[in-house]
Amino acid sequence: MIAVHFGAGNIGRGFIGALLSGAGYEVYFADINKDVIDALNEEGKYEVRLASDENQSFLVSGVKGINSNENAEDVISKIAEADLITTAVGPNVLKFVAKTIAEGLKKKNQAANVIACENMIGGTDHLKSEIFKHLSEEEQTRISGLIGFPNSAVDRIVPIQENEDLLSVSVEPFFEWVIEQSKVKGNIPSIQGVTYVDDLIPYIERKLFTVNTGHAVAAYAGYHKGLATIKEAIENSEVRSIVQSALNETSTLLVKEYGFNEEEHLNYVKKIITRFENKHISDEVTRVGRSPKRKLGFDDRLVAPARRLLDMGITPDYLAVGIAAGLKYDFNKDEEAAEIQKLIKDKGVSGALQEVSQLPENHPLIALVEEKYNNL
Repeated sequence: MIAVHFGAGNIGRGFIGALLSGAGYEVYFADINKDVIDALNEEGKYEVRLASDENQSFLVSGVKGINSNENAEDVISKIAEADLITTAVGPNVLKFVAKTIAEGLKKKNQAANVIACENMIGGTDHLKSEIFKHLSEEEQTRISGLIGFPNSAVDRIVPIQENEDLLSVSVEPFFEWVIEQSKVKGNIPSIQGVTYVDDLIPYIERKLFTVNTGHAVAAYAGYHKGLATIKEAIENSEVRSIVQSALNETSTLLVKEYGFNEEEHLNYVKKIITRFENKHISDEVTRVGRSPKRKLGFDDRLVAPARRLLDMGITPDYLAVGIAAGLKYDFNKDEEAAEIQKLIKDKGVSGALQEVSQLPENHPLIALVEEKYNNL
């Protein structure tokens, strides 16, 4: 079995490539980083370390690299042979790899699957739309019948790397890779650690409203307390209480909306908080909290669950505290934080929140957040 994976960075090597190799795929990394590609071809293997007290590691073998900048034709030829094409390049880079993937898919005559493993909702749908820009209508029809484009949800924290070896990578022990089974073409890829589901949305929102919500609340509440890292924040009793209470609120939403088993979901929440405590992957609160305008968006990790709880008649007190702390986040090296501070100065807390979060005028969340803001 052959897999072509776009992106030989830390997530590519430490997560997706490692699982594909472990599943018996011959993995070809496509990337523009000449040093990494040359090292992959010279070594044919690399070490993955698990960021934990146990300091376990394992070897990933059966891997090769192709310089997608210098040898695009080689990437196209390998895609024509591949059973699986995956990406971990970042949402903004998908449009740049789409043409190469399209050229490879034109040459295929057997079923295969393309899966974008990006931190975005509908990543494969987006990649497919970019790929189809480079195909005629006839090619689109033929490829749609042959190639699967399942969406996926991925979750694994990669800490700041301090490895002497260029290829070695450190990742957290926890990971989750969920794939939309209904859109798979041909045989379902057998990859240990992958979960196949019919409906991906509940799992995307479970991750968004637990991992991302918890991370953001810890960052903003931690920053407000003058704490430097997520680990320091989650070990502060007051911040931890806010984070736990906010995740209790999102748990109520997720269990009610999607029917998750309550006990299993609460165990999932415990795992997530344990991840925040891991000293080996702890990040600065200013890095986790960066881009607060985006994180306070209408459909994002804080405002979305809060307004949906209000629609159910449930008051999201602690999500509102997290939002208020996000509005108070005034880190002077963050452009979006500075923009929010100016909005608060010009329009007040309620006006700033309404503009940033695109909430309707007089939405009940606005008054609730303003109350929490004034009490912080």
